[in-house]
Parts: sequence; structure tokens; C-alpha cells
Amino acid sequence: MANIAKFKALRPVRDKVHLVATRPYYSYKKNVLTAKLDDNPYTFLRIINPEFGNPIRTKPNSSQRFDMVKDRYRDFIEKGILINEESERLYLYRQSSSSNTCMGVIAGASVEEYLQKKIKIHEATLSSREAIFTNYLDIVGYNAEPVLLSYKGNDHTEAQLSELIKERPEYEFTTTDKIKHELWVLSVKQSDALQTCFKSIDEVYIADGHHRSASSAALFTEKGAQIPKSKNFLGYFVEESQLHIMAFNRLIKSLNKLTPSDFISKLKKIGPVTKLLKGTAPRKNHVLNFYIDDLWYSLEIKHELIDTKHPVKSLDSNLLTELILKPILGIEDLKTSDEVDFLPGTFDANSFEIELKKKKFELGFMLFPANIQQIKAVADEGLYMPPKSTWVEPKLRSGLTIYNIHE
Repeated sequence: MANIAKFKALRPVRDKVHLVATRPYYSYKKNVLTAKLDDNPYTFLRIINPEFGNPIRTKPNSSQRFDMVKDRYRDFIEKGILINEESERLYLYRQSSSSNTCMGVIAGASVEEYLQKKIKIHEATLSSREAIFTNYLDIVGYNAEPVLLSYKGNDHTEAQLSELIKERPEYEFTTTDKIKHELWVLSVKQSDALQTCFKSIDEVYIADGHHRSASSAALFTEKGAQIPKSKNFLGYFVEESQLHIMAFNRLIKSLNKLTPSDFISKLKKIGPVTKLLKGTAPRKNHVLNFYIDDLWYSLEIKHELIDTKHPVKSLDSNLLTELILKPILGIEDLKTSDEVDFLPGTFDANSFEIELKKKKFELGFMLFPANIQQIKAVADEGLYMPPKSTWVEPKLRSGLTIYNIHE
């Protein structure tokens, strides 16, 4: 049973929503980030980059920096850029591009259900990063970017959602990345009915946002009695068929003192290697396409090397690590090695090749993407996928609906 919570969102005034809502700051190149901060006084980036235009300098991820974030946040409220909903509600959000449309519910997700493993995870979190996020949340007092959550829908739930979006949205705008954004603010009555409807959903999975959910759980565990609103975290609930799951590809800096021909010879023990006429992503599981010495190749992993019954050991991201990166290239830990970089599947083969050359890396692997059933199988067993195994869209905007835990 999925318990979704109504909340009083802080959200941009209608005439400035397209200026406030933003992609996460880490997705921007430095020069683009600077330009956006310089040109747009309303962008949410100004809240999370509080030193811009400020002579005060603080250490990254320090409590002093987070206090400045909180001050900027309050400044946006005082100036009327952000307004507070008068009553608790649910919100529908639709993101549409030329390749995909995704519509779901923005609501509070239950920390208790997360702790009880009713909201299932497939990715381990780093303790150090989780601690930073927890301190950040405690000081600034809000969630501004929803955790992406997936569920298996049913006819009743999806019919109700389809009916609700027949009304005109409160927000409707298109961003420079050619994505259309629409937000519906449901009435209290509509919200109550949708809450009841979601109780028929059996299981919820985190698709993206493991550190944000883990930090919310840590704060609730530590200070739940003092911060009652911390019992929920901001979530975007999407029917699983609407997710666009892509591979996370690997760039390798060096060949561990091997020549390209020696490296390819070692790969031939893992499976047949075929030279490709041009670069392309793999078209099926257990095939790895790789670029080396200005040429593209395909490696099909031998069936006997794959534990098809194990949800993690059968993943291509794990097979690449265990059969190639560790034993041949000496890369033991993807989280700490500076020999590996990651590129999402949004880069096609040509862009992938260009990026590899720009970084002066010697080798690149493109993988076939995992599907939602593989992800759920890992989560159901309480296991974790290797780091950077999936790139999941939609990527959500920060500052569109803000969950205030210090309300």
C-alpha cells in the first residue's frame, strides 16, 4: 500500500515559474552556470549558489554555506517570488519531449515506509555524502527536487490521473532544452480521492534520488520528534512504463600498460570480438561495444560466464567490472578510481567518441541499458546495482514545488 501525503508546497508565482525552476546545478557547465546566475535574478540556482554576488566566502558543504542558502531561500519568499499553498494538496506534473512523455504525482513519500523497505532501493549510498545531505536538509529545511519513484499502475489509478489532467494546468512552459513542463494543483477533494486511489499500489521503487531519500530518513531517525514534517520527503510518483532508462557508459583513461592488440586478445577469451564499420550502441544484453585506437568493436560475452539467475551478477555493468575492469585493467573500485569516467546514454556513439578524445582517454565501453524488471529484481532481493548502472529520465526541475519540513 502506497501512502502519499498532501503538503503545502512553496512554489513560484505563475509569471516567474519559467525563470525560477531549474535543472540541478551540477548538470550545468561552469560557464553556463555563471551566465545563468548573472542573467536571471529569479533562478533557483541563486538560492543554492548563495556566494554568487556575495563577498562572503565559505567552505563547500559547510554549515556556514548552508545558512547562506537558507537566507537566500527566505529572501525569495519575502520578495514574493515563492508563494506558500494555503492548504495541503497533491500536484500532477507532466514533462514532454520529442522522445518521451512522463506524467506523475508530486507528493510526500513516507520515510517510515522507506525505513520498513516498502519503498525499495537498488543503489547503495555513500555515508559521507549522506551525512552532508542530512546536515543540509536540517539547516535549510526544505526538499526542492523530488525523488523519482516508480510503481506498477492499475486501470483505476491511471484512469483517475488521465481524468485530472483534462483540466487546464496551473503552470505550462517550455525550457531551452525543448522540454515542455506542466503542473496541475489539485483541489483538496481531488487530492483526497487520489490518496485513496494510491492505496491500491502494492510496491514503490526509487528510480533516482537514493541519497536524497536516505538523508531524509536519517534526519527523521535523528530528529523526527522535533521536526514532525520530516516524516515525509518530496517524491514524484511515476508509473514504471513511462520511465526512460538508459545505460551509463564507461570511459577508461589507460590500458594498464597493455597495447590495444594485447587488450583485444584478452577480450577474445571472454567472447567473440567483431570489428564494427561505425560506432553504435549495443542492441541486446551481454554485448559490449567498445572504442579503442580509433576503431569500434563489439564483444559478445560467452553464455557460460553469465550467472543468469543472479539479478546483479547478470547485469552488463557488473559483467564489465568483474570480467574486464578488475582482472584486465586493474580497476578495483569504480567509486574511487580516477581511471574511470561515466557518460549517460544520452550521448550517442559519435558524441561518446568525441568526449573520449577530448578527455584523452584510451578506451570506452557502451552498454545495453538495464530494464525496469532488472532494476526491480535487484531491489526485491535487497541487493545493489554497481555504481552508475542506469541513467533514468525524467530528470526533474528544482524549485517547482518545494516541501518545507520546518513548516
